[in-house]
Amino acid sequence: MKGPLKGIKVLEMAGIGPGPFCAMMLADMGADVIRVDRLHPGFLGGGGTTIDRGRRSIALDIKKPGAVEIILRLVQDVDALIEGFRPGVMERLGLGPEVCLNKNPRLIYGRMTGWGQTGPLSQAAGHDVNYLSITGALHAMGYADRPPTPPLHLVGDLGGGGMMLAYGIVCGLLEASRSGKGQVIDAAVVDGVATLASAYFGMIAHGKWTTQREANTLDGGAPFYGCYTCSDGRFVSIGPIEPQFYERLLGLCQIEDPAFKDQWNKQQWPILKQALAKIFASKTRDEWCQLLEGTDACFAPVLDFDEALTYPHNVERQSFVTTDGLTHPAPTPRLSRTPGVAGAIPETGSDTVSLLRALGYSADDITRLRAAGTIG
Repeated sequence: MKGPLKGIKVLEMAGIGPGPFCAMMLADMGADVIRVDRLHPGFLGGGGTTIDRGRRSIALDIKKPGAVEIILRLVQDVDALIEGFRPGVMERLGLGPEVCLNKNPRLIYGRMTGWGQTGPLSQAAGHDVNYLSITGALHAMGYADRPPTPPLHLVGDLGGGGMMLAYGIVCGLLEASRSGKGQVIDAAVVDGVATLASAYFGMIAHGKWTTQREANTLDGGAPFYGCYTCSDGRFVSIGPIEPQFYERLLGLCQIEDPAFKDQWNKQQWPILKQALAKIFASKTRDEWCQLLEGTDACFAPVLDFDEALTYPHNVERQSFVTTDGLTHPAPTPRLSRTPGVAGAIPETGSDTVSLLRALGYSADDITRLRAAGTIG
């Protein structure tokens, strides 16, 4: 593997959502990630999807004889561990931070949860929509006259969770390279989303944001920042916040109504939104693209996932790659000298025997583990 994390070894305890996303990011950048999959995965993770790319997979029944010993042997030879269980589960399995750091004092022990390792909600079940709810972020999303609209789990699980854990692990690895000491990373989606919302809390503090939905510049309240329906039922987005870009939009669209000149008159925003809706409904999306695309009007067509794959800008930048017949986003960010690589997508347990042999297990040992139901 290429990448800036070449030589870094990571052990991932299989899960769903932010943990696998964090592991994908590290694997994309060259880390050797070993995924401990469940022998009978069911709903809670099992590999085989594009987010599982770039790993090796060992499948174990953790509750069967010898499984914990295998994991602890793996722990001794890795730089970081990723786990996404409820607080206390790894401890009950005999794989908690104290045990693992005793085996490997330089280990960066990454813990991924929704609520965090502490707090009154730490033991409660939850999902992305719940974690967003207590940060203030979800309340700000959606239409003014309806309940808040949950975004895709890009914001919580992946942005506030997986990416923050990856950042924390890399920070921990950097510090360990100087101190020689490992540590525990407590990454919680609620904390990460709150951090992502820092700018909004700042705007509230300075009186530049209201908690009323569709009343602010970036939440659909402004007529010049949002999405509109075209005559063919498809959509476009505009976002010319700066006056010079706003003037460019008005000029290209031949909008001469003097009401549009007063860009920041919030009392006029609802009326101007209705006027813009009629204007954009007068042409197809492709016609608007011909007129506005590539200009300083801050315009883009709203594409679905399938359309995004063939969009010329994405094609030229090679924003998507194909692995094992599946097309998915390319590794980011892009490094000039040590770029990331999207690795192969492993089958669950495909590396079990080879990893056990590398740990020193004999053929007889492997036979016994199989007979005990520890491995498949």
